[in-house]
Amino acid sequence: MTPIARRYFIKNGFDGSMTILGIIVGSWIVGVTKPEIIVTAGLGACLAMGVSGLFGAFMTEKAERKRHLKTLEAAMLTDLRNSIHNKASEFVSVYAAFIDGASPVLTGVIALIPFILTLTGTFVIWDAYVVSFTLILATLFSLGLYLGRIAKENIWLYGVQTVAAGILIVAIVLLLGAI
Repeated sequence: MTPIARRYFIKNGFDGSMTILGIIVGSWIVGVTKPEIIVTAGLGACLAMGVSGLFGAFMTEKAERKRHLKTLEAAMLTDLRNSIHNKASEFVSVYAAFIDGASPVLTGVIALIPFILTLTGTFVIWDAYVVSFTLILATLFSLGLYLGRIAKENIWLYGVQTVAAGILIVAIVLLLGAI
């Protein structure tokens, strides 16, 4: 995976996990007992993050790459519209957009699986909350391990840091629920 794709995957995968964590903890605080509410809200959030990531990354990458290409054209005194540089720029824009859009959907849907299984009668709602919370923390920890590996530093420390961010969100949502 290229550095750009890694950044988009981790950053937006983290966003997907944290967003669904907020929905799930908020739902638990107010006592939501209908899994379809959580699944619908969660899938809506996943869709919004996915579309936002897809279009936002595509437009951002396209603009940055066009700027770079125009700077290169000016320096080389040539037109690069039909060049391999232009084709590579277009490919990277689409590739980055796909990663950016898919990663929050993937991590968000992983967190929603227990609630989807509750719709089929596999889990009761309160077990789904626990399993989903555990899946989110495991996802955050895994993303942290991956970051530590990329940085060639202590992977466990990175894992703990990403889990700590999740726990911070839980604490904030719990405090907001107490107000």
